Amino acid sequence: MTSGATSGTSRPEPLIVVQGLTAGYGNQIVLEDINFAVNRGEIFVILGGSGSGKSTLLKHMIGLQKPLRGRVLVEGADVFGDGDAETRSRLSRRFGVLFQSGALFSSMTLAQNIALPLQEFTSLRKEMIDLLVRMKLQMVDMEGVGEKLPSELSGGMRKRAALARAMALDPEILFFDEPSAGLDPVTSADLDALILQLNASLGTTMVVVTHELASILTIAQRVVMLDGSTHRIIAEGNPKELRDRHPDPRVRDFFQRKPSLRRA
Repeated sequence: MTSGATSGTSRPEPLIVVQGLTAGYGNQIVLEDINFAVNRGEIFVILGGSGSGKSTLLKHMIGLQKPLRGRVLVEGADVFGDGDAETRSRLSRRFGVLFQSGALFSSMTLAQNIALPLQEFTSLRKEMIDLLVRMKLQMVDMEGVGEKLPSELSGGMRKRAALARAMALDPEILFFDEPSAGLDPVTSADLDALILQLNASLGTTMVVVTHELASILTIAQRVVMLDGSTHRIIAEGNPKELRDRHPDPRVRDFFQRKPSLRRA
């Protein structure tokens, strides 16, 4: 009985912690003193207007850029810590990334694209790799199209194929950079539904960068909102609550699609 009461009041377990992160290019500061945590198994969305630093923050979280100050921790391990290159490489293998463009190799079939990380980072036999490729394609509802080239597919299908490749190594964390960019509303909604389905079935932690309101309100369990003028987080929490009740008009205007008017 005592243990049940304790588990009922337990807090979510942070998987990623961003501490005091400041980022920039040359003398230009893009993000300043950014602090938040991403809980294990949740869909966490980073949002904000154009130029607010969303993609810059994502690049720091996946280890593509080193912060000017601060840290990104994954289960306590610093993505840019004092560890050697092998340590950083081992951390990065826990990540899968769906880039905005999909970043599929155009001269390779979908099956070859998905097999590439398995060939590079595992010692599996070809038969097992082929089986895993078919499984990943099935998970994104693309059975039977492994021999097609990316150019033979629609934009939505290319995004699904890129997602299958991002999941090739069974990552603990999936990062999405503007997953709905360039998609029509119906295809975008289908992709949102797939993200929800994969999160529910696999329990994968997902970090999504987007400014698409429909997607944010559909998939996000928690969000942080970046502000380009202050370079800081100006809101954090459930997106529907931020839309309806946040005291900052910049936050309400974003969610309600109101123009940003200068106030005297």
